[in-house]
Amino acid sequence: MCKKLMLLTWLLLTAVANAQDRADQQHLTNPGSFSMILMGDPQGYTKYDINQPLFELCTVWCADNIDNLNVKAVLLTGDLVEQNENIVRNRKMLNQTSKQMWEWASHCMERLDGKVPYIISPGNHEYGYVRGDEGFTHFPEYFTFERNPKLADCLVSAIPNREGRVSLENSAYAFHDENWGDILVITSEWAPRDTVLSWAKNLCASDTYKNYKVIFMTHSFLREETAERTKDEHYKIQPRNYGQDIWEKLVEPSDNIRLVICGHTGEPGSFEKSVAYRKDKNHSGKEVHQMMFNVQILGGGWEGNGGDGWLRILEFMPDGKTIKVKTYSPLFGISPTTKQFAHRTGKCDQFDMVIN
Repeated sequence: MCKKLMLLTWLLLTAVANAQDRADQQHLTNPGSFSMILMGDPQGYTKYDINQPLFELCTVWCADNIDNLNVKAVLLTGDLVEQNENIVRNRKMLNQTSKQMWEWASHCMERLDGKVPYIISPGNHEYGYVRGDEGFTHFPEYFTFERNPKLADCLVSAIPNREGRVSLENSAYAFHDENWGDILVITSEWAPRDTVLSWAKNLCASDTYKNYKVIFMTHSFLREETAERTKDEHYKIQPRNYGQDIWEKLVEPSDNIRLVICGHTGEPGSFEKSVAYRKDKNHSGKEVHQMMFNVQILGGGWEGNGGDGWLRILEFMPDGKTIKVKTYSPLFGISPTTKQFAHRTGKCDQFDMVIN
């Protein structure tokens, strides 16, 4: 019996040791923190079948790290697919039809259903036929309230989309933390209409949410590198608002929007051309942090692997004001051979945002 007990103890210790050696396991810098995981535009993953497993790797990694990173939500900046409505496969830019891309994106996000809320800001590629010139979308067919029970815990408001359909394209989510207090995350459709901005503005100013710290998500807001706000983009969709309009009509006048997150822009080349950051004061003199993250052209350019698995871990520190930003790749982190490349530590990759 003693030998059997010793063997069992050895097996348990070995299992624990092996679990601790997992190359992709990430941890908070402070056990009192919580996190939100930010994923950039995944269209480069979904448009080629050979790239699709990388998108699923990212969502599986998110699910696997919910407990040890205390993940409250997963945030996506949009462009889940390359084209919303297309059956012609052009091998120069994709080998999947729109239905195949929508189905794969839905499959990947299914990994999070019932485990953690995920909040998506639909991008231009979710609308129209090719690039977002028209207002129709398949988004509400694939991403419903009912599919993820975790949304019931936090969804507090939603308004119809451009087609007048019930949808999560324009929706708001409430969270609470003992150190941060109340947080509201609002997400919007591609190039949101004035109606959407008015809804969001009124929500922020309402008696219910005026004391919440608000994170606003939209697809197009900042340009890469320069961090200039987007404006006058050459899309035909109407009515519409881009970054500068959104700043002037919603963000600057709202006292409690403290962080804006977007994707959309980027150019092939260095990592710096896939991200942007700036901060400005709103009308009440409070700093508003603005961050663009879109890594679809990393890993080989527009027709590469879709982004090398890069995502961001946003750690909300227990001081109730500091958000630590880390840039991490489950693709590199999953193997001991490549985990040395799994963290980017440059100035644009790892930094703090202080909500004063």
